[in-house]
Amino acid sequence: MSTLQLDAEALYATLRDGVRGLLADAAAPDPALVGIWSGGAWLAERLQRDLQRPGAHGVISSTLHRDDFAERGLAASGASTQLPFAIEGRHLVLIDDVLNTGRTIRAAINELYDFGRPASVRLAVLVDRGGRQLPVAADFAAARLLLPAAQRLSLARAEGAAPDRFSFTVEGSA
Repeated sequence: MSTLQLDAEALYATLRDGVRGLLADAAAPDPALVGIWSGGAWLAERLQRDLQRPGAHGVISSTLHRDDFAERGLAASGASTQLPFAIEGRHLVLIDDVLNTGRTIRAAINELYDFGRPASVRLAVLVDRGGRQLPVAADFAAARLLLPAAQRLSLARAEGAAPDRFSFTVEGSA
């Protein structure tokens, strides 16, 4: 593991404020939060509660639309898409933990369109780590940093007494 230290809780507070702004800027009166499994779903769940949003947030699985599905398979996901509201014509704020190549975002948007055509999709991420391979950009990123391609930045969620506490792990060589 690397010695890179990121305060996930401080970044979450920044993300919460940024998402609040995106929701206020939305053209529709009731935009919905959709988190990408797994870290984005954890963030969306907490944002839904902390921002006191009515209803439920959605969870999107990018598994079936990934370009590496043959290598990873279905078992790697652990989740299925759960959208407790209509997608058609809805303004959405898509939440993810780490934006890197853009491939997960592309796959998640493809999955969203399987359920209907949203009016708009805005992207908010906890960390934009660079390394883009597709023309994808976040509307809001709590932090932007460059990491070597060999390093993997992962969001973790505490279990037990403080299940909403987030932290980061960094794996790989610098």
